[in-house]
Amino acid sequence: MIFLTVGTLFPFDRLVEGVDEVLDKDGSDERVVAQVGNTSYHPRNLEASASLEATVFDKHLREADRIISHAGMGTIAMALEYKKPLLVMPRMRRYREHVNDHQVATAKRFEELGCLLVAYDAEQLPEKMEALKSFTPRNRQAQIEAVVDRIASFLSELASGGKYG
Repeated sequence: MIFLTVGTLFPFDRLVEGVDEVLDKDGSDERVVAQVGNTSYHPRNLEASASLEATVFDKHLREADRIISHAGMGTIAMALEYKKPLLVMPRMRRYREHVNDHQVATAKRFEELGCLLVAYDAEQLPEKMEALKSFTPRNRQAQIEAVVDRIASFLSELASGGKYG
């Protein structure tokens, strides 16, 4: 089973329609459960709900063989915790899907780490969805010392009236 989620704040029709079209062309009979937000788009190949209770959401996440999502940190963190293959499509400002492109930066960073796959546009979805079938996410290693060093550097700059002060 594939679990598709777009988050809870806004619909993400570019992702939902793109996945729906791939499934249409693919002819796959694999079950796809989706949390699609409040949208006027009606998917043909997904078991779609606008929202899911937290326990139902978590159940789908745990039971899924693969996950497709926006590039939100909550979903990325949960997919990594459950060691699930994850394909993300970042929301983009130019499509008015978000106020800025922070999801692009998040997606690129986790892609560089080998933790997930990224489709930056709908044209990449067929290839990336196929790759997701055999993708194994790399374990993410917490870098506590690096975070402490960055915070210490920031505080030092702040105290000295440097670039942050």
